[in-house]
Order: sequence, then structure tokens, then C-alpha cells
Amino acid sequence: MKCGEIMEKLETLSPKNYAEEWDNIGLLAGRRDKDVETVYIALDATDEVIADAIRAGADLLLTHHPLIFRKLSRVNTDDFIGRRIVTLIQNDISYYAMHTNFDVMGMADAAADELGLQNREVLNVTFEDEISKEGCGRVGYLPKRMSVETLAELVKRKFRVPNVRVFGDLGDIVEMAAVMPGSGGSFIGDAVRAGAEVMITGDIDHHEGIDAVAQGLTVIDAGHYGIEKLFIPYMEEFINREFPKLKVCSAQFCEPFVVR
Repeated sequence: MKCGEIMEKLETLSPKNYAEEWDNIGLLAGRRDKDVETVYIALDATDEVIADAIRAGADLLLTHHPLIFRKLSRVNTDDFIGRRIVTLIQNDISYYAMHTNFDVMGMADAAADELGLQNREVLNVTFEDEISKEGCGRVGYLPKRMSVETLAELVKRKFRVPNVRVFGDLGDIVEMAAVMPGSGGSFIGDAVRAGAEVMITGDIDHHEGIDAVAQGLTVIDAGHYGIEKLFIPYMEEFINREFPKLKVCSAQFCEPFVVR
């Protein structure tokens, strides 16, 4: 199986035209004509992930967040990005990233599915034509009315996170919820305008949290990694279904920080 053949399927799942203009997606390193037998899936192309992909004999590394994000004027081993790219090329591992195109066509509905959101709509529209509207995040109704405390426990269980941060009153009863995987601070206004009573997201800072509450929106922060790690099982299932002869390996779930 050629890398280019796998790329065609990936771009059918999450077309590149759904990515934001500032994003950097697709084949970021390696060969399109590379023969692929083993795919390694991770959220980020860290040193540990690349080392594990090499141990697994991976031919293709597939991540959500792109390793190469800003313009590079040189690729050498003097900095950590260059070292990782050199290591991938030295080990003949092709490297492909699916970021905001997957956020729109994959991540948003997958997160909403975990919460059981009903009658859902796009939270932040980034693409629209005569047929449909697509974009980041989803807003809809929870399966039933519940307290914020109960919803926080549901979020912990569904997204397999050890803890969450809540801006708002744990005793409030909510029904209409927004979910925005990744960093959701800039989408608080969208959630308020959509009539959401609570927003499940990550990377909320102090001011964003208290300002959301002041606008009548409770926020449950499950972390950037906490929600977006669903990329890994999602893509495991996709690769296994579409390419049953390929071997699939994945990074172990591991929060990038510790809470003491």
C-alpha cells in the first residue's frame, strides 16, 4: 500500500479544503510513494512518539497537531523541530497531519457523539455552500436535563480524564450544551449566541472563565489533550476499517502534565 493511496482516503474523510488558511496539514515530511505496512497514530509528533514509532517499525506517522506549523527557513538538528524531521526522514517514515480539517470533519461530531448531543448544529461555521454548513464545535441538547456536577462527571467518564475545571455553579441544571474540542476560549461568544447553557472545551484561562459565567455560560474545561485525544481511537477504527491489511500502532494515552 502506497502512502499516497492512504492519503487519498484520509482526504476523503477530512478534505483539505475544510482546513483553516493558517493551518499546515497533509504530507509534511517523507515520500508519497513510500510503501506502508505499519501506521502509527498520535495526537502530537513528540520525541517520545517518534521514538516509539521507530520501535514499532512504522512507515507512516499520522498525527492531529502538525509538527511543522510555522515557516521553516532551515531543517537541521540545531532545534527540536528540525531534529524530529531529520529523525523521521532518516528512518524513512512519512509524516501526515490532519488538523483543522479533522476538527471540522471528524472531531466535532465525535465529541458530540460521546456526550449524546441531540438536534445538534455547527457551533462556529467555517464553510458554507448551497448544500451544507460545516465548521468547528457542535451545540445541541443533552440526552436529559442534569446538574453541572453530574455533567462534569459524565465528561470525565466519556473523555477519560482524571479531573475537570468548572467555571460556574455545580448545582445549576443544564440541558443545552456546546462542545468545542481543543482551545475554546475564542468560541465562548458563539456558544452564548447559540443559547448554550454550558460549554465543554479546553484551555480556558481565568478571565475567559469568569467572563463566560457573567454571560450566563457555565464552562467545563476538560483540557486540550483531554478531549482531542479521541483522534487516536477514531483514526484507529478508520484505518482498520479502510485498510484491514495494515498494522496499526498508537501512542498510549498520557496527559502532557501532572497535577500535584
